[in-house]
Amino acid sequence: MILQSLYHYYQILREDPDVEIAEPGYSNAPVSHAVNLSLQGELLDIIPLYVPVQQGKKTVDRPRRMNVPEQVKRAGVSPKPNFMCDYSAFVLGIPEQKEKDTKYGLRRFEAFRAHNIAILSKVDSPIARAVIAFLKNHDPQKAKDNPVIARNLESLVQGSNLIFYVEGKDALSDPKIKRAWEDHHLGQEAIEMQCLVTGEIEPIERLHPAIKGVGDAQSSGARLVSFNLDAFTSYGREQGANSPVSRRVASGYGVALNYLLSNQNPNRKIYFSDTTVVYWSDAPDKRYASAFYTFLNPEYQQEQKEGKTEEIKGKGKRKRAKEVEKQMGEVAESVRQGKSIDLAELRKQVENELDKNTRFYVLGLAPSAARLAVRFFLTEPFGVFAARIMQHYDDLQIEKEYANQPTYISPYRILAECVSPKVTQRDDEVKKSWSLLGGAFMRSILTGAPYPEGLYAAVLNRIRHDTDETSEKGKARSVKINYIRAAYLKAHLIRKYRRGGNNPYQEALQMSLNESYTHPAYVLGRLFAVLEKAQREAIGQNINATIKDRYFTSACAAPASVFPTLLRLAHHWTAKAEYGGVSDRKIQDLLDMLEAKAFPSRLTLDEQGVFVLGYYHQRAAFYARKDNGEEASQPEK
Repeated sequence: MILQSLYHYYQILREDPDVEIAEPGYSNAPVSHAVNLSLQGELLDIIPLYVPVQQGKKTVDRPRRMNVPEQVKRAGVSPKPNFMCDYSAFVLGIPEQKEKDTKYGLRRFEAFRAHNIAILSKVDSPIARAVIAFLKNHDPQKAKDNPVIARNLESLVQGSNLIFYVEGKDALSDPKIKRAWEDHHLGQEAIEMQCLVTGEIEPIERLHPAIKGVGDAQSSGARLVSFNLDAFTSYGREQGANSPVSRRVASGYGVALNYLLSNQNPNRKIYFSDTTVVYWSDAPDKRYASAFYTFLNPEYQQEQKEGKTEEIKGKGKRKRAKEVEKQMGEVAESVRQGKSIDLAELRKQVENELDKNTRFYVLGLAPSAARLAVRFFLTEPFGVFAARIMQHYDDLQIEKEYANQPTYISPYRILAECVSPKVTQRDDEVKKSWSLLGGAFMRSILTGAPYPEGLYAAVLNRIRHDTDETSEKGKARSVKINYIRAAYLKAHLIRKYRRGGNNPYQEALQMSLNESYTHPAYVLGRLFAVLEKAQREAIGQNINATIKDRYFTSACAAPASVFPTLLRLAHHWTAKAEYGGVSDRKIQDLLDMLEAKAFPSRLTLDEQGVFVLGYYHQRAAFYARKDNGEEASQPEK
């Protein structure tokens, strides 16, 4: 299903005039220089082929992406050479880096020369004869003495590909050379079997294409399909014959997936822990993917993983479609810059402009040695995905602590709350946490399923261990119970019981305080907030350790062990505070709401989440703002 969907998307890309992708037998690769030859095979010049690319606020030069003969899959001590396009070690015999082996470049040039001359010798073309003459006469041991090479030596050894020009003309554009390459490529021995994707009898691909761009995978590429151990063979079939996929399909799906993971794709990949997410629609319209990117709000993953923001604009066929695509692109750019977006308004725009029944695909990939692991592959009509993502945001809705907090909490921010603020995002703890939770969390959002229990436990764990800390400037650096954590606990409990139809905590899972709800966990959470406020009113803000720092974890898990002590302390606080009588009456009202008139000996994990919500709601109610935006004054006596 994955290969079939990717191959179908490859067919869509081939029809898109704004997308440059490689045909079967070719690869789209970065090329930094052209070795310009005369018709006699003499080296005239080396032409840089860099193109300017916007990277953040800077413009940098990057090798040009070009369609070249399909590059080989290299392994071992003596890698195979490519045809008419390769690194400087192969084309000129100059290694990309300093090698202890003095014969390193020489061996590679000799392999490149033999391979290319063998193919070009069958071509009756002056351009082919010029390249052959150069390869026969070039001496890699004296290459650095050539003034043309010496001038460009620093950039030549940077590790990108070189191609050949003859009298300023691209040698690969010669139709006779192209035909010779295609005859050579298709003439390679291959088993003919029935392709699993097309159902036709075709030559089967032995080694599937390398996929580049998956986070933390090998830079040389990893394979979505591979068989490299005896345990993977069946009925005596080795390598690609285990799951026969034709060369045509293998090349096509590889091109499509590499495009989705590349910077050429305007709809950037999304990172969740070790999972790299790509997405596409069954239609050539780019607005589906642009809207999906915006819905998931992945601006922080993009900046963290790549450290840059880049927008690629194409040319549309229909004016109206292009106008709306531009609007959505502006919205996506605002998301990348951290600006607030009204997703409900965007959803209306999508429903009015796009067909919600268009099939949409989401693929999550993770590195696994030299292979790629499929974390998830989901396909639904686009409208279903949009509705599920909006349901995710609706479930998270809760009263804000501050007006400038985001209305729509991105999945990345929730995952970030599972990690101690004292560690950096490069630490192993972060990678370990996210690798276990990121893919499962993403899947639950897109399928509408309950959130993973591990994520709920991780958020509670951080609440137990974190303390309220401020920086030297007085700004909050670490908050034990904040807007994002409370919102997630609420959403988790809503989704956990949604399919059962009977949520025992429904009245606690509201936007703001529910003063009539009498569940002990919720009431005790409110009571703890009142006690904390009474302490602050009596002692002031400069407290070394508040009752939240000392007792919150125990009060949340085993109320009977803590609350009697806190109530005894409360008598001293209310007697000392200016408005102590108000707090004393509030404490008594909450104690009267306890149905059993006793403190529970323990609370379940679900009840602990309700306890936190009760605390958060009550604390938010203390500092609720009036309609005119001013902070509420002290309670009345």
